[in-house]
Amino acid sequence: MESNANIRTWTPTTFILLFFIMAGGAVILYRLIFGLGATTDLSDSYPWGFWLGLDVLGGVAMAAGGFIIACAVYIFNWTKYRPIVRPAILTAFLGYLMAVVAICLDIGHPFRIWHPMFMWQYHSVMWVVAMHVIFYTTTLALEFSPMLFERLGWEKARKAVGRVMVGAVIFGVMLSTLHQSSLGAVYLIAESKMSPLWWDTKLPFQFLVSAVAMGLAMVSLETMLSRKFLGHEVDKEIFYGLARGTLIVLSFYLLLKLYQLFVVAGVGLAFDGSLEANMYLLEMLVGVVIPVALLAMKSVRTNINRIFSINLMVIIGVLLNRLNVGLFSMETYFSSQGMSYSPTWMEFLVSIGIISLGIFLYKMSAKHLPLFSH
Repeated sequence: MESNANIRTWTPTTFILLFFIMAGGAVILYRLIFGLGATTDLSDSYPWGFWLGLDVLGGVAMAAGGFIIACAVYIFNWTKYRPIVRPAILTAFLGYLMAVVAICLDIGHPFRIWHPMFMWQYHSVMWVVAMHVIFYTTTLALEFSPMLFERLGWEKARKAVGRVMVGAVIFGVMLSTLHQSSLGAVYLIAESKMSPLWWDTKLPFQFLVSAVAMGLAMVSLETMLSRKFLGHEVDKEIFYGLARGTLIVLSFYLLLKLYQLFVVAGVGLAFDGSLEANMYLLEMLVGVVIPVALLAMKSVRTNINRIFSINLMVIIGVLLNRLNVGLFSMETYFSSQGMSYSPTWMEFLVSIGIISLGIFLYKMSAKHLPLFSH
C-alpha cells in the first residue's frame, strides 16, 4: 500500500514535537548517566514522584480504551465501532510503551528492568504489575501487527494473526483488567501515609473503573482529533455511543467515590481547606461531577463540540486522580516527617518529550500504515 498523501509529514506541529522529543531525550540520557538524584527531586525518603504518577499511572489509564474497543469489536461483534478499533489499539500500544519508558527511568537501576521476567516474586504486587506490563505490551504488539503486515505485504503473516486475534483480545482484556486494578493495589500498603480521601480497600476497583472511563474518553478524543487533522471520517453515532458509555461508567465511579467519602473518609475531610482536600475537590469536580451532570443531558451527548470538551475534562480528572494518589494524598504524612518533593524542570521536560513521542508515532502510523482501513 502507499502512504497517505493527505497527511503532511513536515508541518510546524511536527517540528515542535521533534524539538521536545530531542530535548526530553537529552535529559533521559543525562538521567541514565548521572542517576535520579541529578535529574529529579526524589530521594530514598520520597522515592515515587511525578513520572510515576503521570507517565506510568496516567499512561496506563489512557491505554484502557484499547482493550475496551477491541473487546467490543472482536468479542461482542459490535461492528459499529470497527472504524476506530485500530486507532484504539495503537493508542493503547503507544500508551504502554510510554509507561515502559517511564518505568525504566523511575527505577534506580534501569538496566535491570528485565529482572522480573526471570526472578519471580510470587508474593510481590510490584512483580505482578511488572509481569502484567510485559504480557499486555506483548499482546498489544500482536494486535497491532496486522497493520504492519499489511503495509509490508505479508499476507500470510496477517492471516495467521487474524486467526488468533479473538484469543489475543480475550487474553488482553483479562490482562488489562488485572493490571489496571493491580496498580491501585500497590498503594494499599500505604494506609498509614495516604489520606482517607483516596485510600480504601476498594482502591484497585476504583482504578479499574476510572481507567475504563478515561479509556472511552481518550478513544473519543483521539478519534475527533484524527477526524479533524488526519482525514479519518467516522459516523457521529460512534461519538454518541462512546459518550453514553462514559456517562454510565462515570456515574458508577461517582457512586464509588461518594461511598468512600461518606463511609470511609468523612465529608468534613473534603472541606477542611488542606491541600489534600482542595486537590480532591478539584479532581471530583473537573473529572466526575461536572462531566456526569453534562452527559446526563441528551442535548450535550449529541453535540460533538460539547463531547470534545467533556472528554478533555474526564481525561484531566483521571490524571489528577493518579497524581493525587501518587503524590498529594501523602502530603500531610511527608510534611510531618520534614520531607518535601517538587518536580524539577527536567522531570517536566521528560514527560513532555515522552508525550510528544507518542503523538509523533501516532501521526507517522496514520501516514504510513493502514490505520484507518477499517
